[in-house]
Amino acid sequence: MSAPLVYLDAATAAPLHPVARQALLAALDDGWADPARLYTQARRARQLLDASREAAAATLGVRADELSFTPSGTTAAHSAVLGGLAGRRRAGGTLVHSAIEHSAVLHAAEWHVAAGGTATSVPVDRLGRVEPAAWSAAVAAPGVALAALIGASHEVGTVQPVAEAAAACAAAGVPLYVDAAQLVGRAPVPGGWSVLTASAHKWGGPPGVGLLVVRKGTRWESPWPADERESGRTPGVVNLPAVVAAAASLRAAAADAAAEAARLAPLVDRIRARVAAEVPDVEVVGDAVDRLPHLVTFSCLYVDGEALLHALDRRGFAVSSGSSCTSSTLRPSHVLEAMGVLSHGNVRVSLHRETTGADVERFLTELPGIVAELRAEAGVVGL
Repeated sequence: MSAPLVYLDAATAAPLHPVARQALLAALDDGWADPARLYTQARRARQLLDASREAAAATLGVRADELSFTPSGTTAAHSAVLGGLAGRRRAGGTLVHSAIEHSAVLHAAEWHVAAGGTATSVPVDRLGRVEPAAWSAAVAAPGVALAALIGASHEVGTVQPVAEAAAACAAAGVPLYVDAAQLVGRAPVPGGWSVLTASAHKWGGPPGVGLLVVRKGTRWESPWPADERESGRTPGVVNLPAVVAAAASLRAAAADAAAEAARLAPLVDRIRARVAAEVPDVEVVGDAVDRLPHLVTFSCLYVDGEALLHALDRRGFAVSSGSSCTSSTLRPSHVLEAMGVLSHGNVRVSLHRETTGADVERFLTELPGIVAELRAEAGVVGL
């Protein structure tokens, strides 16, 4: 009999929250009509949409009319970057961003540059934290239209100095966009930002729902063809049942966030300590203290990352990697590269509300042998 599967990749997608499942099933019956119409079923759908927006906004501490639902976190990120730049084109054409932004933000930056704009990348230290002095200098330069800073690294868990970055932006008169995908529903989001995005499947909502928040007074202009829905911020009809499930699960996840953080942080501490002590030639990356409570990343020298992920999968562990050293790319993760840390044999472990201490213990018990086997197969012995 094979061992039960242990899912340890919540940073990519958390398991569906029970509240999300319940709300989704209920909304399939009531939320199928077009909320923009006037007949009975449409009015019921409009009530569900309005209530979901109010609930999500209340959880984030923002006004309901500042929040729009998008088809994904990626769409929200693209809209945040390109819309923020479009709204401030008179101020300049430069986007400032950290070197470790999510690929969705970096791709939007590339699009902006291809269209004639400019982008400035601010470096991070070896722990993956943006350097405040470099950030302040970058946002104070002439012609900066928007600054983008991820709230916490999706690959190594290091929390960024958002409040300090926001103060530098305010002093320079530059709006700050925060990608809060790994914070919302898990940890408090610092203030001072002008635009924020999040993604429902990170907190246990269904995939296919993103949040875009544009604070009142922020110059923002939709980069997409005109559409009257969602305050004109994102085109198309929302997936209303999924939106209802996303809002309901966000409220539930946020209510439990402090308790979950207190439960998961010691498990991550255990992983950090045991991996460093029991696996030779390994580097645990990211800040050991100022970090997300549920995520840890480490790199194993003399091991192919893809082979390690497959080996762990065969033993029943679902993890991901911050390293994309595959035959198709031959490049390490841009985050690990920017940090200047080891990227070979990289494993990211991210826990969730269903993760148990027994799951973590089993992972820690089997990991050293799996790494040793792969090194032996590669002819690396005697470590």
